Amino acid sequence: MGSVLGRLVTDLGERSTYDAASQCSRCGYCEQACPTYVATGRESRSGRGRNQLVRRVLEGGPSGSPELREALSTCLLCGACTSACYARVPTADIVLEGRRMLGAAPRWVERLLSFVILRPGLLDRALKLAFLFKKAGLSRLASKTGFLSLLGLEWLAVADVHVDEAPSEFLVDKLRTMPSSERPAWFYLASCGPNYLFPRVGLATFKALSSLRGPGRLVASPCCGLVCYNYGDVGAARELSRRVIERWEAEAARVEGGGELPVVVDCSSCAAHMKSYPQLNLDDAGWRRRAELFAGRVRDVVEVYAECPLPPAGLPGTVTYHESCRCRHGQGIVDAPRSVLRAVAAERFVEMPDSDACCGGAGAFAFSHQELSDALLRRKVGNIASVQARWVAASATSCLIQLARGLKNYYPDAKVLHLSEIVAAAVSEREEEKGNTS
Repeated sequence: MGSVLGRLVTDLGERSTYDAASQCSRCGYCEQACPTYVATGRESRSGRGRNQLVRRVLEGGPSGSPELREALSTCLLCGACTSACYARVPTADIVLEGRRMLGAAPRWVERLLSFVILRPGLLDRALKLAFLFKKAGLSRLASKTGFLSLLGLEWLAVADVHVDEAPSEFLVDKLRTMPSSERPAWFYLASCGPNYLFPRVGLATFKALSSLRGPGRLVASPCCGLVCYNYGDVGAARELSRRVIERWEAEAARVEGGGELPVVVDCSSCAAHMKSYPQLNLDDAGWRRRAELFAGRVRDVVEVYAECPLPPAGLPGTVTYHESCRCRHGQGIVDAPRSVLRAVAAERFVEMPDSDACCGGAGAFAFSHQELSDALLRRKVGNIASVQARWVAASATSCLIQLARGLKNYYPDAKVLHLSEIVAAAVSEREEEKGNTS
């Protein structure tokens, strides 16, 4: 059985999926870094175990085992194993290839998901309708009556409970009403999380960076393709990557020196995925070059804040930091968000134990593996409580959803905020002080 992508971009260069999996020496350093291994103690739930299972499938071994499917489906794709690995084996990519080979998601679900996501107008209307249903209580009714279970969509019922926010107006709609700078200092690419679920995060990013770095300009693009990539449809993910690149190229061409400006993204998961666009386009030299140029301009907003002179914020109480997996492990960003929090919170910033441990959100993982996800979440909330934090900073959509639920259920003394919201609060306080002294 052959892999879908065929070749992976690794820290040791391009490798076939089989060669990448074969780089695993089975040393075991990944095991204590792997949240699912720590939670279960099972070899098949470790990076080492999953690499060997995919390798066996590529060698022609059995592929229909429920144990194999469960081992791959329970991977968080957090990348902690790769960070701990001396050979930097890209286990998350190898696991995704394994899932695609096995057809982990029902084909009709994969096709429906891609059909909607490839059509931004349809996606907008579908989500607005879903949010209306949620506000009216109809989504909860559909869950209670068993209608969603009948369709095989039990995870939607769980998602309805987990996701509290249902905005009536999306971020892009709000930003389009704002004046667009002819000479921007940065571009803003609204990923799906801030756009559809957390417009307040995108507005905070725009406010903070406009004050700290100069005017920004929206690149109104489709979904970056991360959802399609993670849930089976590489073709749709590749198509979406090219649409995003084309939209950026067109916007950059309208601005003098636009191709050199940073493209700011305020969901770490999406930022990490966009930086990996070259891997999706290895099969076409022209698109690969365009993908490399685009990926080289993408900046996680936490990186950009670290380059700015930041004012202090007056948030009362202790502030701590949860490291979103795709920020630390996917992009290797460790010091930047800490320097930001030290600047705005000073001595009120306190490190929590195991700040890099996954909270169990991981996209739809919290909906599809509720028990395991909740075990990871309770461990994370315990670490937050251990430093008596009042505010928890994070930088990815899944983390905001998961931590909001966990804090509400297990430690309501604390609240999770996106790093942009904390920086925007500091900027607002500085502007108020200037207004009072002028």
